[in-house]
Amino acid sequence: MFRQVVNLMEVFKAFDADNDGSITAAELRGIMESLGYSTSAQEVKAMMREGDTDRDGLLSLDEFLEMKTKGTEMGDLFTSLQTAFEALDLNGNGIVTAGEELYELVTNMGINIPLEECESIIAFLDADGDD
Repeated sequence: MFRQVVNLMEVFKAFDADNDGSITAAELRGIMESLGYSTSAQEVKAMMREGDTDRDGLLSLDEFLEMKTKGTEMGDLFTSLQTAFEALDLNGNGIVTAGEELYELVTNMGINIPLEECESIIAFLDADGDD
């Protein structure tokens, strides 16, 4: 299940064509069309409205994951991971350093995943490469 969240993060990255950390309606429609789905502008707007909880016209990674996991066991895992991130972000600056911190926290939560996977998650989310 943890791996499914990581897979969704990779899907998000594929949707985010300009790699700015958010998905626009145009990016969403482009990906849908490249996958063979014929989506109207109205359908794309509806998908964006469903996920865009802060109403900024964009889907952030958090919004995308929440939209894709809401009401599922994976949604519970995502919520736990969000809580874990907030717990690790001691100074509230939105930055968590090193996979070891994430590994320690998820292990304490009873989630059994390898350290390497935690390090991969941190590296994946580290947009500026500063760890």
